Amino acid sequence: MEPMRIAVTGSTGLIGTALVRSLRADGHEVTRLVRRSARAADEITWDPERQHVDARALNGTDAVVHLAGAGIAGRRWSEAYKKEIRDSRVLGTATLAEAVASLDDPPRVLVSGSAIGFYGYTGDRQVDESTPPGDGFLPALCVEWEEAALAAEEAGVRTVFARTGLVVAAKGGAWGRLFPLFRAGVGGRLGDGHQYWSFIALHDEVAALRHLIDTDTLEGPVNLTAPHPVTNREVTAAMSRVLHRPALFPVPAAALRVALGDLAEDVLGSQRVLPTRLLESGFTFAFPTVEEAVRAAV
Repeated sequence: MEPMRIAVTGSTGLIGTALVRSLRADGHEVTRLVRRSARAADEITWDPERQHVDARALNGTDAVVHLAGAGIAGRRWSEAYKKEIRDSRVLGTATLAEAVASLDDPPRVLVSGSAIGFYGYTGDRQVDESTPPGDGFLPALCVEWEEAALAAEEAGVRTVFARTGLVVAAKGGAWGRLFPLFRAGVGGRLGDGHQYWSFIALHDEVAALRHLIDTDTLEGPVNLTAPHPVTNREVTAAMSRVLHRPALFPVPAAALRVALGDLAEDVLGSQRVLPTRLLESGFTFAFPTVEEAVRAAV
């Protein structure tokens, strides 16, 4: 691809950091939206809570990738933290979409973060982008989150929703919390271990986001998950094999509910999500199985 100018929110997070590094390594110009006064030429100040962004600085940008938002697994879900999770996503997305829609020279594409939480609990039933939203806090959040980008869509900007699964990384994100436990020999299945986890290697997550930027035929929701979702028991076995540690300490479901509150239902919930649209568009996974993804992370 010809070098592009790409604006990224959430550039200091797990995925954003890796994406910015990848884009810059290939010669693309990356502008980062930061929630403080800009200190460098490659920064734009924005304040999603006050719904403010310097829209003029986005003029001439080829693509905008929106990854910002309070961590889903950042801490126990109190009602106050649920509001923070919601506002950080919905208000931020609306602010960015309205800014993009107002530009004389808008970007060709807005890739807006979303999550497979859209589907809610699916048990062992396979779901893809054609499946309607589930019930509960996360599905309702994801619906509102995606709807917040309406202004960009109505302005004719190709808008893609990257519904990301559990990102396999040794540091950062929910999966990053597993590695220290397994390395210490105290890892184990969560609950009965039968729940499906739809994962994606960090390398493939970055490659998929770049694929969404580059593929003009993709718009709307696209699942960013590996093609072979596995149960938590299989995750536990893979972590044990790769790290050469026993996995002898299962965590009872009741203990998780006490420790995590409402977040426990997300950990214990089962989501068997397939990346149908990503595969149909020609994307190839470098690490399609959970063992390959864990080996890539270490």
